[in-house]
Amino acid sequence: MANTKNEAPSGARRRSVGRKAVARALWYVAPGKAELKTEQLAPPMPGEARVRTSYSAISRGTERLVFSGAVGPSEWNRMACPMQTGRFPFPVKYGYCATGIVDEGPDVLVGRPVFALHPHQDIFVAPVERLCPLPDGLEPRRATLAANMETALNAHWDAGTGPGDSIVVVGAGVVGLLVAYIAARLPGTEVTVIDVAAERHRLVEALGATFALPDHAPNGADVVFHTSVSAAGLNAAIRAAGREGTIVELSWYGDRETSVALGDAFHSQRLKLISSQVGMVSGSRRERWSYRRRLEKAMQLLTDPILDALLPEDIAFDELPARLPALLAPGAAGLAPVVRY
Repeated sequence: MANTKNEAPSGARRRSVGRKAVARALWYVAPGKAELKTEQLAPPMPGEARVRTSYSAISRGTERLVFSGAVGPSEWNRMACPMQTGRFPFPVKYGYCATGIVDEGPDVLVGRPVFALHPHQDIFVAPVERLCPLPDGLEPRRATLAANMETALNAHWDAGTGPGDSIVVVGAGVVGLLVAYIAARLPGTEVTVIDVAAERHRLVEALGATFALPDHAPNGADVVFHTSVSAAGLNAAIRAAGREGTIVELSWYGDRETSVALGDAFHSQRLKLISSQVGMVSGSRRERWSYRRRLEKAMQLLTDPILDALLPEDIAFDELPARLPALLAPGAAGLAPVVRY
C-alpha cells in the first residue's frame, strides 16, 4: 500500500531534474467504457512541479454522469475540471480528488504531500499554485475528501446555518455525510440524516447525527440539505422543512429533468429553495475568501480520523477501468472508492 503518512517515501526528496516521465491516466472514452492511456510528461517548467500520485477518489455522482455520457451540452464548458484533457462527452480525462508527493519542482515543495484537483493519473505536472500542501495531521488518503468537504462547507455558508438550528440532511452519500458532520459540530444543533439505506445509521451516529428512514423523517426543520439526486429525496426535503425554512439543493442531475412538488406545503409554508454548488465561493464569503483559503480550511476540517469511515474501499489503479462499470452503475451501493497507486 502507498505511504499514508505526511512524509515523503524513502528517496522521494531526490530530484530528477530535466528527465521526461511516462504517465498513465484514466480516460472516459465512450458510454460505460474507460481506458488507461499513457502519455509523456515534459519536465516541470519554472512555476510547476511534478507529483507522484498516492491516492485519488472517485466522485460517484459526478463521475457516474461523465461515465454514462449524461453531461448535457449546455454544461460542457462549466463542467470542465482543472487539468482536464479532452472534451465532453468523449474522450475525456476527468477527475478532481488526488493526493501525492512532489518529486520535482521548487525546493519548498519537494518531498511534501499535496492535494490537487487533477484527473486520475499516476504522475502529473501542475502549476505550483494548484498544489495545496497537506496540513499536519491529515493523511493523504483522507485528504482525497477535500473537494467534497469544500462542497459541504460552501453549502453551510449558502444556507446560513447557525447554533441551535434544527438541520435535516436528505441523502447519506459522502457530501451529505460531510454536511452532517459540520452541522453536528455547531453548538446546540439537532441534526438528522435521512436515507433509504438503513445500514448507514451507525456511520451517521458516529459523525454525531441521528439517522432516520424516509418514513420516520422529522419535520419543522430550520434548514434542510438535499444530496440524494432524486425527485423523491428533494420532495422529502421540502416536507421536512418548517415554516419559512430553507431547502439547499446540492444534487446535480446532469441532463436529467426532475419533478418538484411546488404546491401544498412549499407555498403555504413560505419555503425557500436555493441551489449550492462548489464552483463559486458562497456569496456570503466571496469578498473575503479565495478558492485557496476555502480549500485550506476544508483540509483542516478533515484532520478528524472518524472521517476515514467515509472511505471504506481501496481499488488498485490498474483495476480501475474494469471496476468502474459496477462502481458507477445506477443504484450502486457504497461511498467514495479510493484509487490506490
